[in-house]
Amino acid sequence: MSKYNTHLLVCAGTGCHSSESNLVYEMLRDEVMRKGLDKTVQIIRTGCFGFCEKGPILKILPDNTFYTQVKPTDAREIIDEHVIKGRKVTRLLYADPETNSPILNSTQMSFYKKQLRVALRNCGAIDPENIDESIARDAYQALGKVLLEYTPQETIDVIKQSGLRGRGGAGFSTGLKWELTARNESTQKYVVCNADEGDPGAFMDRSILEGDPHVILEAMAICGFCIGANKGLIYIRAEYPMAIKRLKIAISQAKEYGLMGERIFDSDFSFDITLKYGAGAFVCGEETALIHSMEGKRGEPSNKPPYPAQSGYLGKPTCVNNVETFANVPVIILKGADWFSSIGTAKSKGTKVFALAGKINNVGLIEVPMGTTLREIIYEIGGGIKNGKKFKAVQTGGPSGGCLTEKHLDTPIDYESLAAAGSMMGSGGMIVLDEDDCMVSVAKFYLDFIVEESCGKCVPCRIGNKRLYETLDRITVGKGKPEDIEKLKNLCSVIKDTSLCGLGQTSPNPVLSTLNNFMEEYHEHVYEKKCRSGKCRSLLYYVISEEECIGCMACKRVCPTHAISGEKKEVHQINQEICIKCGACMEKCQFDAIHLQNDYPKVTAII
Repeated sequence: MSKYNTHLLVCAGTGCHSSESNLVYEMLRDEVMRKGLDKTVQIIRTGCFGFCEKGPILKILPDNTFYTQVKPTDAREIIDEHVIKGRKVTRLLYADPETNSPILNSTQMSFYKKQLRVALRNCGAIDPENIDESIARDAYQALGKVLLEYTPQETIDVIKQSGLRGRGGAGFSTGLKWELTARNESTQKYVVCNADEGDPGAFMDRSILEGDPHVILEAMAICGFCIGANKGLIYIRAEYPMAIKRLKIAISQAKEYGLMGERIFDSDFSFDITLKYGAGAFVCGEETALIHSMEGKRGEPSNKPPYPAQSGYLGKPTCVNNVETFANVPVIILKGADWFSSIGTAKSKGTKVFALAGKINNVGLIEVPMGTTLREIIYEIGGGIKNGKKFKAVQTGGPSGGCLTEKHLDTPIDYESLAAAGSMMGSGGMIVLDEDDCMVSVAKFYLDFIVEESCGKCVPCRIGNKRLYETLDRITVGKGKPEDIEKLKNLCSVIKDTSLCGLGQTSPNPVLSTLNNFMEEYHEHVYEKKCRSGKCRSLLYYVISEEECIGCMACKRVCPTHAISGEKKEVHQINQEICIKCGACMEKCQFDAIHLQNDYPKVTAII
């Protein structure tokens, strides 16, 4: 039984850490020590609570009070008022956006109401650097159960019956992948955890590793038992220093407790894990490219077959799963296949973690049952669009996904439904766009990323995506031609059909989905040389208002190309032929006489 009667849980995930949650922790600790409360009050650094928009977050137990946007300077008031006097610090409570009334705990928040935390079940609830807290939350019980009660095939059957599919993007049956690897005879096999997470705006895997590292170690050991492997490798990007640190601590603690290493639970099974560092290459999300990178080679994919289950790391049978997939395994073993398969849809079982970002009020990490609609995520969990703007699109599946529109808002989140709508599940990135976003520029942004991240091994991806990007770039600078739209469609089709790996095969998705759903914007860019959102600077024009210009000459003096003409106390004019659209004139004008427009207006102030 705990000797403490009050627990202060401080979010120490990367997001909150960047907002000085480490200082919040230190100030709370100092206050507790100063007041002589260290024997009854425990302060714990946890993983991510998910509500990143309102971080740093502090949760106080046992009364389950949820404080948001806590600053280091709030520490004294929290200890004096809440801990000592038992009075809530109302100004730090989350305020309901509709009623503005304070909400005491997370269960009453719309952000959490429709979530179901399975993979994230321990994130925000434990100190990830304390194995005792993990064990108190059932860590390693599933490993003990399979080692003492199940055969490898019986364990595989449980995973297959649960319906768990890979959460890294492809959605392949996890149990079947384990079974295929187990069937291949070899004196050495490997379990690999893909923790590279190269999608822009994605932080799902990182948060699990930072908040609950032992669940990954346990799941990898279970996989090793099933396939006959005694060695595990975690391929993690070097840009995740906190996750790396906590994994190292967890591995050391597990070994100390006899939960990793030789003869685990006094069985004949031995298993050890080492870390392999990646440089954040997006293509290394593809399992053969990942394996090559771990071997010290170029991170580029191989033709299949052979599959990694046949010949993977160092030519040995290898099973590769991503972080979120592994995070589901122990709880499936403990609660059963039927429990897990009761969540979600007919073909997509369980939950899915998403990194919700972009023009959304509640940016954060969420976990919802498969089948939850985009509308529920964006408007209920996400709290709607920032600044009252109109929703325009949501990008799911990262750079390889597609942009879905208002007509897709009632699409259920599952592998098949997203693919049918022209997007994909991917690893879990979800970026919301509003009326101020240009969809041609969005497609160009993702193609720029793809071109940069392509390994270059196959011609369709290396050259084809470069041509796609160049065509989009021409369109966004006003040099697009009518035939470019048809060229985009044809090129996308060729790249999808002929690229070697999943990166190239899915890279045209942002272009195809924006062509299908926002063709009018492509037409405006090509035929009218106009960008309705004003994002394409080459299609914008600075104009001087006759009514507001007093002829002070401030804009004329700062124009680097001498595009502005006019005498003192006369209305000035801008020569659009030599204006480079740098914005220096509008920045300098003190009378708001210079405006930015997205097409040529009918005013005499333009030459």
